[in-house]
Amino acid sequence: MSVRTVLGDVPAAGLGRTDYHEHLFQISPLLPGDELDDEVLSGREAATLRAAGIDAMIDATPLGLGRDPAGIARIARATSLHVVLTTGAHREQHYAPGHPLLQMSEAGLAELFTAELRDGVRDEGSPGAWGTPPAGVPASVRAGVLKAGIGYWSISPFEHQVIAAVGAAHRSTGAPVMVHLEHGSAAFEVLDELAGHGVPADRVVLAHIDRNPDPGLHAELCAAGAYLGYDGMARHRDQPDSVLVDCLLDVAERHGTDRLLVGGDVARRRRYRAYGGLPGLDYLPRRFLPRLAAAAGERFVHAITVANPARLLDWAP
Repeated sequence: MSVRTVLGDVPAAGLGRTDYHEHLFQISPLLPGDELDDEVLSGREAATLRAAGIDAMIDATPLGLGRDPAGIARIARATSLHVVLTTGAHREQHYAPGHPLLQMSEAGLAELFTAELRDGVRDEGSPGAWGTPPAGVPASVRAGVLKAGIGYWSISPFEHQVIAAVGAAHRSTGAPVMVHLEHGSAAFEVLDELAGHGVPADRVVLAHIDRNPDPGLHAELCAAGAYLGYDGMARHRDQPDSVLVDCLLDVAERHGTDRLLVGGDVARRRRYRAYGGLPGLDYLPRRFLPRLAAAAGERFVHAITVANPARLLDWAP
């Protein structure tokens, strides 16, 4: 039983304290001026996360958004950070019209996602190169998690295709699945659609569920088997961290702690200290987790940062 990282498979029991959602590289037309595209600076930022006590992270940037597998592998090696690479695709609005991913068939997407999990990551340099081995990336660099994304209470035809392709890749490999929920919407609808493609809820993490901090809904999703990704801390313009702390405690009281995950999803150049911004990747372990531990205890924090991510990321045949 193991977790697939960019430097190879590691025992799930040895993964350690895990940040379930970050981005070391990301370029999107939706985020002009917030590009994460400098290996030195992203590596420096990753080192702060490691120094603050995080042992592992999911790099949640999927195909077509400036993902740099070779750079991520070098950063992982330099920082001794376990990094799980993502394959799949984001919600449609992250891709400019004419992007090669938008032109692919469901079968083609499924084949691509599966190959990235089994054989090695692909080249994103040009439309003609998609699906070919990438230059400069060791063959051992493979993805360890699948991703799909949807809009706010909407799923476009392309997003339906991606969900179906993710389902096919999951059926072939047993790899876990992350879904971007815009503002936390349509959680049960996505779970139902994934189930129709052979993905059980207990292999899925619903990212950004805390953008809709409804503990009753969250407890129902946990009871259905899904993992919940809380990643909205340090977004005080939208809601204070206390909302997340209270929601986590409430959900744990209603259901237990076995389906809860946390990550920073900092994901912006202006929010990385190495790029000249604030608050930095280490806000989660340095500021948020101590506050959560004070409110709920260290066993609670261990469950959501060690036990739960190891269980989710373990490849289940």
